[in-house]
This record gives sequence, C-alpha cells and structure tokens, in this order.
Amino acid sequence: MTRMSEAVIAQKSPYAVEVTEGRAYFWCRCGRSNNQPFCDGSHSGTDFAPVRFVANRDCTAYFCGCKHTGNQPLCDGSHKGID
Repeated sequence: MTRMSEAVIAQKSPYAVEVTEGRAYFWCRCGRSNNQPFCDGSHSGTDFAPVRFVANRDCTAYFCGCKHTGNQPLCDGSHKGID
C-alpha cells in the first residue's frame, strides 16, 4: 500500500459551491478526487480522510482548492502564497 502524506493541489483558487442548510458535504483533503472539491474515495491508501462540512445556512461556500487552508474545508487565501 502506498502511503502519501502530501496533498495534491487541485487548483490555485477556491471552488464556489451553492450549499444547502443542514446538508453534509465531504471535502476532498488529498486533492486526488475527480469530483473536486468533494471526496470520491481517491484518498484510499493515503494518510488522508475527507473533512465533513455541514452548511449552517443556504449560501455560496468557497471550498479550498489548493488543500493548504488553515480553515478546512473553506478557503482562507492560502493559495495566494503558492507558486
């Protein structure tokens, strides 16, 4: 089994997603999902697991695309410091 501990940068900007109050979303932490920004199980065999997010209201949520946010799963602007 290959163990990987570094996330893949899916994109260097956030994913804007319309979320629904009370609904759970599972953010891809590894960056390998083909269903970004959400988990599709591609983390299997790595050190990663998805991050559960429950929307507290209907709104646009900005999910991190670079996988370096300090505010998982939402974007905190960390992508601005990535080359």
